[in-house]
Amino acid sequence: MEIQNKANRIRLFNWKMPQMRAFHFSWFAFHICFFGWFGIAPLMAVVRDDLGLTKTQIGNTIIASVAITVIVRLAIGVLCDRIGPRRAYTWLLCLGSLPVMCIGFADSFESFFLARLAIGAIGASFVITQYHTSVMFAPNVVGTANATSAGWGNLGGGTTQILMPLIFSGILMLGVNEALGWRLAMVVPGIVLFLTGIAYYFFTQDAPDGNFDELRARGELPEADGEHGMGASFATAAKDIRVWALFVVYAACFGVELTINNIAAIYFFDNFGLTLATAGIIAGLFGLMNLFARTLGGIFSDLFARNSGLKGRVRWLFIAMLCEGVALLFFSQMHVLALAIGIMLVFSLFVQMAEGATFGVVPFINKKALGAVAGIVGAGGNAGAVAAGFLFRSEALSYQEGLFYLGVAVIIASLCALLVRFSPEVEAEENAAYQDAAGSEPSAALSLR
Repeated sequence: MEIQNKANRIRLFNWKMPQMRAFHFSWFAFHICFFGWFGIAPLMAVVRDDLGLTKTQIGNTIIASVAITVIVRLAIGVLCDRIGPRRAYTWLLCLGSLPVMCIGFADSFESFFLARLAIGAIGASFVITQYHTSVMFAPNVVGTANATSAGWGNLGGGTTQILMPLIFSGILMLGVNEALGWRLAMVVPGIVLFLTGIAYYFFTQDAPDGNFDELRARGELPEADGEHGMGASFATAAKDIRVWALFVVYAACFGVELTINNIAAIYFFDNFGLTLATAGIIAGLFGLMNLFARTLGGIFSDLFARNSGLKGRVRWLFIAMLCEGVALLFFSQMHVLALAIGIMLVFSLFVQMAEGATFGVVPFINKKALGAVAGIVGAGGNAGAVAAGFLFRSEALSYQEGLFYLGVAVIIASLCALLVRFSPEVEAEENAAYQDAAGSEPSAALSLR
């Protein structure tokens, strides 16, 4: 898919450009999805007592919250190729708001489990965010655009940890008991999700020159059938070993972030004897690093590409992954609160830079099957979270032991980055496209104008 008139610079406050409207709405939509997706996580200590959940049952609900997303992410990527990211996001946000609001009706482990399973579908929003920015921005800034939109979206994992306990506390101040309070608190993100979906439909478009149906009517985009159909697109991506290498890599970075989002609050609550609000604030710091960390991963990816082309992007991805694994090993051994917080922030920095570096590579794997590639790699993040979830559901393993084994797995997974290679022809073509885009706008890639 060759989209014309991509932006070669990120002008943060220029809302007239369709590229920038897509950028801002895509990160905000993903950010809000985190409120629905993980809004219950910082309240799990209350839910545990209300529903009488065991550690194994809590672990099963954590797995459920990310498992269904694997399937939905695989489907949503090729759906974007067919109907465009604008309509795909609208449908996902509006339909996804329903189980978020309805989780309050859960009165047993089984009903709570099913609710978290249904809510997990909105995690596919990440794929649409990355797809939309990939078709809107040129090669010289696409790594930065993808990383920043995803990072500011992932920031929702941090703000959720902080805000949901505050929303819960505010509801309790109205005289509501805890059992009803956590249920009412989840209505808030559900309403915001629905309203965001409506806004996405009216204020964005699929590509710089219009929506996909308009581009197809003008002959500027192939019809979504035959060799350009959903099945063919997915098959093309699935046959590429590089896609599955990135699947494993993303499992070991975004999958780890999802896991920490689910367990951080209860980990600090139980291990360090903190209050629910304090544990939520500390856990929120992990996600708040997305404000700049994932963007840094994309910026470094673009900088490495300037000097070393696509090989440079891959080299940076390997470095970020290796550092993430080492930092996680250190975090797992911390027993002093101050040290645990400090190492957690270093670990968070490399986790999110690795995520940005991954999607600094994704847009160049196969442009004709961009949605399928993004969907498969994005699904890897949730597959990793599912696998990691089994480490934290066992009564035989402590959380610290689970984190140690997870760090070892990340170091091993980092080697998969080295399997991503490009032909000399693709290297030359993308290098020329990079220089052309950079040459037409010589100033900084990210601007406040």
